[in-house]
Order: sequence, then C-alpha cells, then structure tokens
Amino acid sequence: MTSLANAPLLEVSHLRVEFPTRRGTLVAVDDVSFDIAPGEVLGVVGESGAGKSLTGAAIIGLLEPPGRIAGGEIRLEGERIDNLPYEKMRRIRGARIGAIFQDPLTSLNPLYTVGRQLVETIQTHLPLAASAARARALELLKEVGIPAAEARFEHYPHQFSGGMRQRVVIALALCANPRLIVADEPTTALDVSIQAQIIALLKKLCREHRTAVMLVTHDMGVIAETADRVAVMYAGRLAEIGPVRDVVKQAAHPYTRGLMGSIPSIGERSHRLTQIEGSMPRLTEIPPGCAFNPRCPHAGQRCTRERPDLMPAGRTRAACWLYDPQGVGAPLRAETVDA
Repeated sequence: MTSLANAPLLEVSHLRVEFPTRRGTLVAVDDVSFDIAPGEVLGVVGESGAGKSLTGAAIIGLLEPPGRIAGGEIRLEGERIDNLPYEKMRRIRGARIGAIFQDPLTSLNPLYTVGRQLVETIQTHLPLAASAARARALELLKEVGIPAAEARFEHYPHQFSGGMRQRVVIALALCANPRLIVADEPTTALDVSIQAQIIALLKKLCREHRTAVMLVTHDMGVIAETADRVAVMYAGRLAEIGPVRDVVKQAAHPYTRGLMGSIPSIGERSHRLTQIEGSMPRLTEIPPGCAFNPRCPHAGQRCTRERPDLMPAGRTRAACWLYDPQGVGAPLRAETVDA
C-alpha cells in the first residue's frame, strides 16, 4: 500500500472527454491515466489536436460546452473532483489548483491594476484583511521576479512586457499556495531568453513549495529542461510515458521516436531530420486498433484490429504491440536519439 507521504498528489484514471455533435459523439480524450507526485513536473507533449489541453481543462474543470467528462476519475490528494458541482469546483480552482495559460492577456483584466487583481484573488481564497493581502501580493510579485514590485503594483497589464505579464499570471496562480498547477503552453508566446527564465521559475516553485505541475506543451526543448517525467499523447490517447531522459534518449513508441528524431541537434552535421509521414487523424476519422497504425513503419495486422494499452517498454511504458510478448514482432532496437 502506498504511504501518504509517497501518495500521488493528482491521479487521473481512465479519463474520457466527449463532444456530442449532430453527427455523433466525438471522443477527444480516450482512456487516459497518469499521476503526478508532490514537487514533480509532468510534461504532456504531442502534436496539435492530441488532447493535451483538453486533458488539462478537464482537470481544472474548464471544459468548454458541449465538451464533457464522460468517464474515468480525477482525484486531488485522494478527493474525487471530476463530479463536483460548479461552485465547489470553482472554490478548489485557485485555492488548490492554479492555472497558467499561454496568453497572459487572456488571464489578466485590462481594466484593473495587477495589484488589485492579486489582492482580490488572495482575498477570494484566503481569510486575509486588505493590508495582509497587499503584503502577500507584493511578496508574490517579488518571488516571481518582478523588479520594483511596489511601483509595479499600481500598473496595468498593458504596461508590462510579455514575459513580465506571464510572471504576474504565475503570481496569480500561486496566490493561495495551490498544491497543483496546470500550465498550458506557458512559454509559447515568449522569446527564448524569457522562456528560460519562466522555466527556471517553475522549477524553483516546485522545489521550494513542493507544488505538482502538469506542463502542457508541444516544445520538447521545454520538456527536456523542465519535466521529471513526460507523457506523449497521440489522437487523444497516451502513446508513451516515462522519465524524461529515457523518453528523449531512448524513446520506445514509434511515434515518440519520430518526434525525437525531428529535433535538430546543435553541432551535428547530419543528413535529414526524421519525418513522420501523414498527419494526425481527425476525431471523426480515428482508425480502429492503434490510432498511429496508418503512419507507423512497424505496423502489423494486430495493430489495425486491437488497441494496445500501456505496457513495459524498456525504461518507459508504451502503448505499442511491439512490446507485447505475443505482439507483432521484436521490440524496437533502443537506438540513442541525440538531444
């Protein structure tokens, strides 16, 4: 039995997200399971449309209608949260779960100063008087690296650069000392030097506050720098999950190997980058069996008929019949992929 000290902070079990339409029900996230420990960063990566952001939205209770959780469970510190009434979930969101989104301007109200927004958020979730809330807000601005925090307290969002706005959004997410942060593409709109600062900040918060982070991104460079483990999604399903170094260096699933092989290496005068033929299927056209089988150079008959679950594949777990003892063939040779 898992001890409380080692218990996962977030547990997602067999999550299924559906979108009912006039032509039938579209399954956008299909039987996804993972957990995140306190102080751990789980990177979730994949192409656009893989279901990464929808998984994050389901966890924080912000699925856009008609999207709905149609199956599975989400537990935060052992408490099931996927079936809570809207108001109860709204209280958890912000207090126990923080959110960081790609565009900080969508998270900040342009009509209010950042100080006012921080104070209001703090007082919504913590029983603090105005003076104590202001002191907490200033402390947060300093913690996320806003220079001259006292002066910037009275500034509006448009008076901050993109990187500084994202720091304010991180401060907002931290207002009530949440146990979990869902960060959806938090560095995409920023230049490389600012990306590095935001990554360093997220790692510092994990280390000092033991906050669990679900980092959704399509950028493998960000994953390699930030995450402890990585989950690779394809067509709404998990293709592979494991320690970030093992997934990057010795990917098991053919799709993951294609992703890793498409990353250029500094100083390597190599031939061509790996290319994955074809494109991810639309939700209306997901094939039977393994969803990747039309694009997979190793696909066999079983891949077109039966859907594989995650199974041990070297140091990671991959949803691929190549790693089943009665599978379609021998496991892929563990070639090292240069990062």
